[in-house]
Amino acid sequence: MALNTSAEAPLPVGEVSRLIGGWIDRLGAVWVEGQITQLSRRPGQGVVFLTLRDPSYDISVSVTCFRQVFDAVADVVAEGARVVVHAKPEWYAPRGQLSLRAVEIRPVGVGELLVRLEQLKRALGAEGLFAPDRKRSLPFLPHRVGLVCGRASAAERDVLENARRRWPAVRFEVRNVAVQGVHAVPQVVQAVKELDDLPEVDVIIVARGGGSVEDLLPFSDELLVRAVAACRTPVVSAIGHEPDSPLLDLVADLRASTPTDAAKKVVPDVGEELDRVRQLRDRSLRTLQGVLDREERGLAHALSRPSMEHPHRMVDEREAEVDALTARSRRVLGHLLDRADSELSHTRARVVSLSPAATLERGYAVLQRADGAVVRSPDDVAAGDELRARVSDGEFAVRVAE
Repeated sequence: MALNTSAEAPLPVGEVSRLIGGWIDRLGAVWVEGQITQLSRRPGQGVVFLTLRDPSYDISVSVTCFRQVFDAVADVVAEGARVVVHAKPEWYAPRGQLSLRAVEIRPVGVGELLVRLEQLKRALGAEGLFAPDRKRSLPFLPHRVGLVCGRASAAERDVLENARRRWPAVRFEVRNVAVQGVHAVPQVVQAVKELDDLPEVDVIIVARGGGSVEDLLPFSDELLVRAVAACRTPVVSAIGHEPDSPLLDLVADLRASTPTDAAKKVVPDVGEELDRVRQLRDRSLRTLQGVLDREERGLAHALSRPSMEHPHRMVDEREAEVDALTARSRRVLGHLLDRADSELSHTRARVVSLSPAATLERGYAVLQRADGAVVRSPDDVAAGDELRARVSDGEFAVRVAE
């Protein structure tokens, strides 16, 4: 219920604390899950103090319980354990402090954790976060590698030493974080996001040197899985483990069995690359030598052909053929001309024999009128007409007598 207050009519601190306590009392008992980060069991005291923290968020709350409540699970519960607590929220008005009064504590077993992880795995898989087509290929030679690992850990040493041994010029951007416990998830998520925002980082390795199922729980947290899925930079999961597979392995672009294996998969070996270059160079030389040898043999074969060995022979042969064809053409042309001359002589003789001039040479004459028409009949002329008489040696004028 909202309160009517103002600067002129404020509520005393005690009244506000009392009202908050009343609201919290009406909340009732709740079941809360978290991870124990602090545990205080002082000898002679009947109350046990512990701090319960959310592994995925930077949020914690104080919990108190009677000794007999904690003694029921004291053999299986310690700092770092996940528990489910049935407690009632309490408000300590003098200090303005919220806490939970636990009446029952239940440890979260490994089997139950695995069931929850399997449910989360199915849910995230249904969203497509583990789909193979989302996987990105790693660059052949990263200029700078982002590394998320524990401070001064064996995982960090394995990655750095093996990577630099394979490719001495490789550079690292290291983020040291907590890799187990309640602070692991937010720190790892923050480190991954920072490295993803750096344009010079080509690949990110998240490394840890193995551990129990409980120790690896941060690497199956939903927040971390979604953060890795949202990365633009390829991510390699290098959690050293064998029987169990955290969800980070499924969402990462590449899974390495150990941090050492991650260094081998991310950075090429300079010796192997030099051997590969040498092999390719030798193969190229052999191929080029084979091509040169084949072309040399082909050239030698071509030069050994008669046309190349005696190049003028072909010209000489063609010259003889041209001479033969020229002589043949001349003979054929001579025969044609002789035959044409003979035919022309025969034709000329026939023409001469049939020409009017030959007739005139035999003493005949041809009479023509003034218009040049030949007189063929006496009826064609009349007395006194002027005619032309054509003989073999010329012509003369004649007149028709009456």
